[in-house]
Amino acid sequence: MKKYIFILLAASLGLSSCSPFRVQSDYAQTANFSTYKTYKLRIDDLKLNDIDKDRVLNELSKQLQMKGLSSSNTPDLIINIKANHKKITDINTSNPGGMWGWGGGFGWGIGMNRTWTSNYNEGAIIVDMIDAQSQKLVWQGIGSGISVDRPAAKQKQIPQIMSEIMANYPPGMKK
Repeated sequence: MKKYIFILLAASLGLSSCSPFRVQSDYAQTANFSTYKTYKLRIDDLKLNDIDKDRVLNELSKQLQMKGLSSSNTPDLIINIKANHKKITDINTSNPGGMWGWGGGFGWGIGMNRTWTSNYNEGAIIVDMIDAQSQKLVWQGIGSGISVDRPAAKQKQIPQIMSEIMANYPPGMKK
């Protein structure tokens, strides 16, 4: 029986690590998350185009409702969403080999290296949950790894990353 549990655990860990995103969360251990029933979105810091903004807000609202929270003008939580991106430069070098002579790799020969760079923008989304009464941050989720330069990829990735971020809320309650 223990053998099957170990195999199931190993398989689930292997499947969960297939995500292209890096997701993390943090929370105030003194917060009582069972008391939060309502929320209000604040998007002052959400610097996205209108299409991506709608994708983020729609998916976040869907995830919050799945967690049992509802939108309100007098909320328990104020949810601040931010987005940013950074330019990434990858430097890759390959050595496809060469021709070698005598001596098992020692001796005469030629070798070729090829180096190339690629530049792209990688996006991140930050979800801050603030207790409306105390005005203190009680939970934060961060997800990064969105392909900002590829619209077709963003269309699929934004719902995925929002789902992965919100999988960590409330703390200790995994899907």
